Amino acid sequence: MGRIKTLLTKRLSFEAVDRFKDRLSEEFEENKKVIGEIMPSGSKKVRNTVAGYVTRLMKQKEEY
Repeated sequence: MGRIKTLLTKRLSFEAVDRFKDRLSEEFEENKKVIGEIMPSGSKKVRNTVAGYVTRLMKQKEEY
């Protein structure tokens, strides 16, 4: 089983995908830079967690 993401991570990720879908991709490093620009006040751990979850969401959307 995978790791469970917190409500904060999911909320920020879904919000980022809704607002910035055209700037996000399936690459973690690119998403990390975009998330860093979107929410500069967040910590490094939160930024990486959100970027990872966004990457996963973008890959899932590509499959369907």
